[in-house]
Amino acid sequence: MHITFLQGLWFLLIGVLWAGYFVLEGFDFGVGMLVRALGRDEVEKRMIIHTIGPVWDGNEVWLLTAGGATFAAFPGWYATTFSGFYLALFLVLAALIIRGVSFEFWGKFDSPRWRTTWEWAMAIGSGAAALLFGVAWANFIYGVPMGPDHIVHATLFDLLHPYALLGGLVTLTMFATHGANFLTLRTTGDVRERAHSLAQRVAPLAVLLAAAFVIWTLANQSFQIGVLIPAILAALIVLAIPITQRRSDALAFSTSSLAIVAFVVVLCAALYPNALPSTTSHAYDLTLAAASSSHYTQVVMTVVAIIFVPVVLAYTGWTYWVFRHRLGRSDFEGTPTPLAVLEKKFPAKDGGATQRPA
Repeated sequence: MHITFLQGLWFLLIGVLWAGYFVLEGFDFGVGMLVRALGRDEVEKRMIIHTIGPVWDGNEVWLLTAGGATFAAFPGWYATTFSGFYLALFLVLAALIIRGVSFEFWGKFDSPRWRTTWEWAMAIGSGAAALLFGVAWANFIYGVPMGPDHIVHATLFDLLHPYALLGGLVTLTMFATHGANFLTLRTTGDVRERAHSLAQRVAPLAVLLAAAFVIWTLANQSFQIGVLIPAILAALIVLAIPITQRRSDALAFSTSSLAIVAFVVVLCAALYPNALPSTTSHAYDLTLAAASSSHYTQVVMTVVAIIFVPVVLAYTGWTYWVFRHRLGRSDFEGTPTPLAVLEKKFPAKDGGATQRPA
């Protein structure tokens, strides 16, 4: 079936939403995984957690928006995915809940055992989510057992084949590198140095895994030009990750962000024009055209997106601008809240009230 302009546009926009989610939530996952590895005491761990404390829950909105856009623009894709991947998606949800609860509960009780428990929950939940998202997207590309009724006939273990697990390892290592790069931007002192050192060690592994995944993807796609070009660009960006680690913090973070975006571009290019391929027979592939909602629905969605997306982007940019300052030990020795950190960054003027960003 022919892919209309709006169907192609909304597939592109859904890809943009996933890229934004992986870039923003990717460093959240990375920071969560690295709390215990980089924090040596309570002050340093508090500092690490507060680098993402004001933004992590806002970053998850990108996932909700991507899911909502998929439901509205391609309800057939949404229905097939959520029914066929039900247990896998439940595990992703459980991992996200565990990490979210760990952020909230970590500082609620002054006990080393309490904090250690939630630090492990934070690391495991973040790592599991990072791994499972890669596994899920690899299955989208590889395909699943599916008949003409577009009902997926696969168990959880059917989804854990070598190609899918490799995709999970790619996202796991890329997000760990991305999180370490983020911490070099947002912290000072020993934490920054340890994050920089860890990023240099993990980045080559992420490069090797990403290269293997791209080559395997190209082999599955018979080296089609539509996939080959973005794959080459992705490979060049990924190869630049270890180099930029030695230059500047901002350049290293920008490169890992671009690498994640390039990875999503390869995934979308390999998937198009399908929403979900079938390993039973390509005649049963769920195409974007077959999974699409009505033309009227997509027109309304486009109008709404034109109005509200700039507002969301502006608000997101403003949030990161407000919380752009580096954090150090002095900010958290005896300082229990993010508001108190802001009060230190923006001290009172002329003996009046504390001046904070509007």
